[in-house]
Amino acid sequence: MRAVVQRVSRARVTVSGEVAGEIGLGLLVLVGVGRDDTRADADHLVEKTIGLRIFEDAGGKMNLSVADVGGALLMVSQFTLYGDARRGKRPSFDAAAPPEQARELYEYFVEKVRAAGLRAETGRFQESMHVELVNEGPVTILLDSAKRF
Repeated sequence: MRAVVQRVSRARVTVSGEVAGEIGLGLLVLVGVGRDDTRADADHLVEKTIGLRIFEDAGGKMNLSVADVGGALLMVSQFTLYGDARRGKRPSFDAAAPPEQARELYEYFVEKVRAAGLRAETGRFQESMHVELVNEGPVTILLDSAKRF
């Protein structure tokens, strides 16, 4: 699994003009599921995401997690994180999981975040969405459960 994690002061996702999910301070997490991913990958990515110390402490050092600052997470499924544009200019998405598998692991990811006691908002799986955010810092971290980066 892959995630793009952005520290935000606010973020929201809309579908057909209707707000599907919205947060203030916290993390916008774009989540991609690969063909070979399992629940173990999701568990690893959840632990890493909610444990990231990317919020500033009283001394201005990035030393606090989203839970430490009382933040929330807005999680948006994004299969394009598995886009491969190494050849040509049209990305291939062959490494992305099929929709049924991706939905199951994405929903599992969201459940695990909620089970950790954090407020979790979402987009809508397999829908065309508009994502708005104010990235603080800016801080953007790339995560991959296979530790490719």
